[in-house]
Amino acid sequence: MNERIKELAIQASVWCDENIPEQFSEETNGYGSAWEEKFAELIVKMCADYADMAYDARCDYPGDYVAEAMGYGEAEGVATWRAK
Repeated sequence: MNERIKELAIQASVWCDENIPEQFSEETNGYGSAWEEKFAELIVKMCADYADMAYDARCDYPGDYVAEAMGYGEAEGVATWRAK
């Protein structure tokens, strides 16, 4: 898992700690779908933010911009990474 995704996973956990009652987490043996939903929301939000930045910068390939900003394709190049 890359660093940006790890940061979002931690943010989702912190959000759950602050917003999900302890009783709920004990009854369901963790946060379950609440954590997954928050994690997915954070990923989508970050991608949307990067897409807006790519649009503002008039990028020819905004998908590549988003992938690179999220930390993917850095080693082999975004085009090669996306072709996998």
